[in-house]
Amino acid sequence: MNKKTVILGVTGGIAAYKSLDIVSRLRKKDINVHVIMTESATKFVAPLSFQALSQNYVVTEMFGEPKSFDIEHISLAEKADLFVIAPASANIIGKLANGIADDMLSTTVMATKAPVLLAPAMNTNMYSNPILQRNIEALKSYGYFFLDPDEGRLACGTTGKGKLADTENIVDFIDMLLYEKKDLINKKVLVTAGPTREDIDPVRYISNRSSGKMGYAIARAARNRGAEVTLISGPSNLKPPVGVNFIKIYSGSDMYNEVMKYYDSTDIVIKSAAVADYRPETIETSKIKKNNEGLNLKLVKNQDILYELGRLKKSQLLIGFAAETNNLDEYASNKLKNKNLDMLVANDVTMEKSGFDSDTNTVKIFFRNGEMVQLPNMTKEEAAYIILDYALKIKR
Repeated sequence: MNKKTVILGVTGGIAAYKSLDIVSRLRKKDINVHVIMTESATKFVAPLSFQALSQNYVVTEMFGEPKSFDIEHISLAEKADLFVIAPASANIIGKLANGIADDMLSTTVMATKAPVLLAPAMNTNMYSNPILQRNIEALKSYGYFFLDPDEGRLACGTTGKGKLADTENIVDFIDMLLYEKKDLINKKVLVTAGPTREDIDPVRYISNRSSGKMGYAIARAARNRGAEVTLISGPSNLKPPVGVNFIKIYSGSDMYNEVMKYYDSTDIVIKSAAVADYRPETIETSKIKKNNEGLNLKLVKNQDILYELGRLKKSQLLIGFAAETNNLDEYASNKLKNKNLDMLVANDVTMEKSGFDSDTNTVKIFFRNGEMVQLPNMTKEEAAYIILDYALKIKR
């Protein structure tokens, strides 16, 4: 993939300092960043800070001394693979909605053919103002993208909606817009991720070591490729990808109920969650007190969600996961057959850099026709894209 260029517009507001983090995150992804600041923005953050992070000259004036022989606003407009304005003030939103181009930022946006993403940040009352909302809707109708502000305490002392969206979410949205391969458009993808918890009493539960990283990476990759993604996740510390239908569950029963709601309307199901196989037969209503004797728990089987999906399968592509500690090939092949899967992704969790909570994985992919593909150790993000590549090759 060719190196991408993002033009970042920064407007006046206390949130302007957060845009430094956006530049830093984009540069770590080897994305070229050019920054255009309004005059008001320079009152909050010095242009030199953006210049140091982006390693490009920062444009602040329409008629400033040129750094090259290009007509600057045209040159930047044509360089852009994506144009981002964060924070986007009510002023810049109003200008763009009404075709006003009276400074370098508004002029350059008007001249670009690249997609435009705006992340508003302002006082709560300003954000809820019907004039601003009308301007936002007008820009959306022209194809502009928006990332809604967060709620919280604002610099003005009020509390409400108006905080700049989390910079990690902004960069996540940028990743989605920059990803070129949109081969899952009009497809509905259901991904399950993370562990489940089965309560013993009000303070104890049975669970496992799954972090959810693989499932979240698959959900993000499917979203980037244009799919309509539903991510059903057990308890996890991970931040859900922007732009997916995120459903948080707790137990295996919760997971079963939510998966079944979406199954009939889904094209591809990827079951990477580590659902507990067993649960306590009874859940105590008060904490079990320690005594001098042992504690015996009677466990009953949870419903086998993957088996049930395989039994009910019609046109869906069904992909399962298996985390094993021994006899991986044998167990994976049996699971693929017994649960009527189209594809199964398996890994040995005892291997270095391949277990639970790792950022990398070493997986084998098994297919119905008996074929198997061994992938080298790689990040879970890289593995997610390859898993989707193989899924799309399966003929239904």
